[in-house]
Amino acid sequence: MVASMTPTTHHRICPLCEACCGLEIKVQDNKVISIRGHEADVLSRGYICPKGAALKDLHEDPDRLRTPLIKRAGEHVPATWDEAFAEIERRLPPVLAAHGRDSVGVVVGNPAAHKIGLLTYFGKLARALGTKNIFSASTLDQMPKQLASGLLFGHWLSIALPDIERTDLLIVLGANPVVSNGSMWTVPDFRGKAKALRARGGEMIVIDPRRTETAALADSHHFIRPNSDVFLLAAMVHTLFAENLIALGSVANWVQGVDEVRAATLPFTPEVCAARCNISAETIRSLARKMAHAKRAALYARIGTCTQEYGTLASWLVDVINTLTGHLDQIGGLLFAKPAAFGSNTQGNAGMGKGISTGRHHSRVSQAPEVYGELPIACMAEEMETAGAGQVRALITVASNPVLSSPDGPRLSAALDKLDFMLSLDIYLNETTRHADVILPGISPLEDFHYDVAFPQMSWRNHARVSHPLFERPEHQPEEWQTILKIAAIVQGKGAQTDANALDDAAFEQAAQRMAGAHAAELMAATAHLRGPRRMVDAALRTGPYGLSLSEVEAARDVGGIDLGELAPRIPELLRTPSGKVELAPASLIQDLARAKQDLNGIRPDLVIIGRRDVRTNNSWMHNLPILAKGPFRCTALVHPQDATKRGMKDGDTVTLRNGSRSVQAIVHVTDEMMPGVVSLPHGWGHNAAGARLAVASERPGSNINALLDPNLRDPLSGNSVLGGVPITMTLAL
Repeated sequence: MVASMTPTTHHRICPLCEACCGLEIKVQDNKVISIRGHEADVLSRGYICPKGAALKDLHEDPDRLRTPLIKRAGEHVPATWDEAFAEIERRLPPVLAAHGRDSVGVVVGNPAAHKIGLLTYFGKLARALGTKNIFSASTLDQMPKQLASGLLFGHWLSIALPDIERTDLLIVLGANPVVSNGSMWTVPDFRGKAKALRARGGEMIVIDPRRTETAALADSHHFIRPNSDVFLLAAMVHTLFAENLIALGSVANWVQGVDEVRAATLPFTPEVCAARCNISAETIRSLARKMAHAKRAALYARIGTCTQEYGTLASWLVDVINTLTGHLDQIGGLLFAKPAAFGSNTQGNAGMGKGISTGRHHSRVSQAPEVYGELPIACMAEEMETAGAGQVRALITVASNPVLSSPDGPRLSAALDKLDFMLSLDIYLNETTRHADVILPGISPLEDFHYDVAFPQMSWRNHARVSHPLFERPEHQPEEWQTILKIAAIVQGKGAQTDANALDDAAFEQAAQRMAGAHAAELMAATAHLRGPRRMVDAALRTGPYGLSLSEVEAARDVGGIDLGELAPRIPELLRTPSGKVELAPASLIQDLARAKQDLNGIRPDLVIIGRRDVRTNNSWMHNLPILAKGPFRCTALVHPQDATKRGMKDGDTVTLRNGSRSVQAIVHVTDEMMPGVVSLPHGWGHNAAGARLAVASERPGSNINALLDPNLRDPLSGNSVLGGVPITMTLAL
C-alpha cells in the first residue's frame, strides 16, 4: 500500500499489548525505517515501550508464516490457500458427522483481541460449529475480574477503572502496571502518571510478593504471601465495618447487599488474617483507614489476584472496598469508560438488564461450569484424552499457544498428537501449531485494518482511533475475517468455495436489525460502501453514544484520533443488573467466602512459585523478535538470599523446581526483591520443542513455568487456572 522513494509517515495503534499506544511509523521503499510514539495521540501522548518498535521485526520476521502449511508424512509443507481449504473440507466435516458438534474444540489466544477480523468474527465460527468446547486465554489471567464485575455491575466488561490523573491515593495489589501499562485497564505510560501522582502530593502503595518495578516507584511496599489476597481484603472490609468507616457516597441509593457483606466478613479480623497473609494487623487497619479517609482514592488489583485459588473472591472484594469507602463512580476514584463503539454498557435500556449467568453447561470430564460462554482452558487435555460421547477429537486454535501458556503443557502436547484433525490460524509454527494438520497464516498487523473493540471499554480516557494498513497483504491471501467465514461455511456444509463476502452481507443484515431496529435500512444504506470489520465498526460508531462514523475517525487519524474526554460518573445508567443496582453481595460469592474461612489457618508451604511479566515479553512469540530478545537473559528464577543460602545455591546456578511429578530446570538469580519463601519464574518460555520454527527464541529457550502446574487446580467460580502460590521444592540440578 506504501511505495515511495521518499519517506512517508503513517499512524497506527500498537497491537502488541493492552496499552494500545499510538505509533508514528516512517516507511521508505516498502520498508519500515523508524517507529516512535505519536506525540499527538489522544490516549498515549507519545509514549512507546520496546514492544512498539518491535513491529518492524514482527513484520519482517523470516519465521512468520506467509503461506498455508499442510502436514504431509509428519512434515509441514507449503500449500496454496485453495489446497488448504480443500484439506480442511476433506477432514473436518467427517469428524463432525461421525462424533457430533462437541467433538470439535476451539481455543483462542489474547493476540486475537488486537486483530479485529479475528475478534469480531470468531463468534461466527463458534456458532457455526455449535460446540460447547470453547476455550480461551481468559481463564489464564482475567476471568475472575470479569466474573466479579459482571455480578456487581451487570456485564462482563463493566470494569471499574482508577481515575489515575485525579486521584490522591492509589493502592496496587498483585499488579505491575509500570511493566504492563495496565491490565484490564488501558493506561499507557503508567510510570509517568504514577510520578505525576506523587509529584502533586498523592501517595502510591504497592502490595506484592515481589518488589516490582511499580513498587520501586511507590511510597511504600508490603510483601504479601501468594494466594492470600482474599484474607487481606476481607480483613480490610472487616475493619471498615468495625470502625464505622462505611460511606457509600453518591452511589448510596444504587447499592444493595451491604449488610450481607458485613455479616460474611465478620470472621476475618485483622488479627486472624495477619499471619495468613504475612501482613500485620495494624498495617491491614492502616490500609483500610487510608482508603476510608482519602478524599479521592482507588484500589487496583490484577493478575496476581486473579491467578490464584480465590481469584473471583479477591477481585470482588477489591470493588467492595472501593464501594464501601465512597470511591466508586467518583472523580479521582473508580470510574467506567464510555467507548465510542461496541460498548457493553452503552447498549440497550440504561440502568437495568438481565445481568450475567454461569453454568449454562458444564465440561464433560471435570464438570467445570461454563463462564462467559467458555470452559476452563485447563480442561482441554482431559477433554481430548477421555473417551466417550463428546470427546474432543478435532481442535481449531486461533492465535493461541496453550502448550506454553496453560498448565501442564507436556500433557496437552501429548493430547494434541492424538487428535483426528487440528487446524491452526497463526503467524508462527510454534509449540502448539506444530501439532496442526493445517496452518493458515495470519496477516501482519502492518497489512491489516484495525479498530480496538475491547480496550476502549477499559481505557483511562475516552477516545476513538483507527488504523489503516501500511502494506498490501500477500497476493491470494484472504483477510482474516474472510478466512473465518470460509471455515464456518465448511463446517455448515456449504463448501470451501462459498463466497465469504456474500456470507458477510447476509450476516450484517441481521446485525443491522439488532443494532438499529426500525432504522436498520438507514444503517445499511449508510454503510453500504463497506464490508467486513470496516462495516461493523462504522455501524457500531453510528449507533454508539457519540454518533460518530468511521470516516470521521479516519479523518482524525493523523492528529491522534478523537478525544472524547475524561471518564465521568455513569451510575446508574451503565448498570445492567436485574435489580438496577450495584449488587454488592452476589450469593455465589458470599457462599464461596465460607471456603476461604475454612482456610484461615491453612498450611503455609515452605516455598511457593509465582510468575512475572517483563515489558519485552507480553506473549511467547515475542521471544522471536530480535529487538525484544536481545540483552540479558530474562527467564531466570528470582530467589531471596535466605532461600538460596538455605539450599546451598548461588547466583547463576541451575536448579530443579519440582511440583510432585512435574519439574523444570532454571537458572537462579539471587535478589532481595523477592519475599522469602517465594520464587518467581516468568510466563511464556520453553522454546525447545522439536518441530517449532522460532529461530531466535530457540537460541535461549528458557523454562516453562506452566509445565509445573496442575490443570486441576482452579478457582471454582471462574474456572481460572491457579498459576501462582503453588508449593514447590528447589534443589541444585545434578
